[in-house]
This record gives sequence, structure tokens and C-alpha cells, in this order.
Amino acid sequence: MAHAENVTFDADKIGTISAGWEAGSTGGGEPKWSVESDATAPSKANVLKQSGEGRYPFCVKKDVAIKDGFVETKFKALAGKEDQAGGVIFRFKDANNYYIARANALEDNVTIYHTVAGQRVPFNTDLY
Repeated sequence: MAHAENVTFDADKIGTISAGWEAGSTGGGEPKWSVESDATAPSKANVLKQSGEGRYPFCVKKDVAIKDGFVETKFKALAGKEDQAGGVIFRFKDANNYYIARANALEDNVTIYHTVAGQRVPFNTDLY
């Protein structure tokens, strides 16, 4: 069965996190995820913003299961001295076990990581 869904945050209350989403951090910290207005966003008008701090902050939509499909997202790096990154988490089990395809603006790269028991390991792209 094919099903397409376009997720936006335009109907959500500013300053809150959308229903059905789970936020946290792998490895500690205190991320702060909230729906905010951003007139520069290509999706107009609301976005999901992370403004706290965390080792690996995440926010996942819990009611989604995709098989043989694709996901697309856009992000804007606003600040960060170690990382300015965003991406897509998949095969999420919990805060310590998942995969992520992450683009990092500071490192100018895209990397796929497998997080197991809270430890993030990059896929070895030298094999491809």
C-alpha cells in the first residue's frame, strides 16, 4: 500500500512539541525542541527547532513505519562550535539504539551512523 504524507508544524502551538513526537538526547544533555515561527523557512511558517544542548539530541515521529520508501527533510544550522548538523533517524528503537543519516555543516559531510547501546559508530564508507 502506497501512502504519502507531508508533515508540517503549521497547526501546532508555538513553543510546544507536536503530539506523537519523542525528543531526547543520546549521551546526555538537555535538548529543547519546540515548534517556532520562521519566516525564512521554505515550508512556511512553523518549524521544529532544537535550542538546548545535548551530546546527540534527537526528535522522532513515533507513529511512522516505512518499508521500501523514502524520507526527505530540510534543516538550517543556526549555531554550534562542535557540530551544526541535522538528519533523518530510522529504525529507532530507543534513545540508545537507532540509525541516523546526518549532514554536518561544519564538517561539510554526510555520514550514516549506527547507534548501539548509546555508542555512535560511523559506517565505513571506504568499502563502497
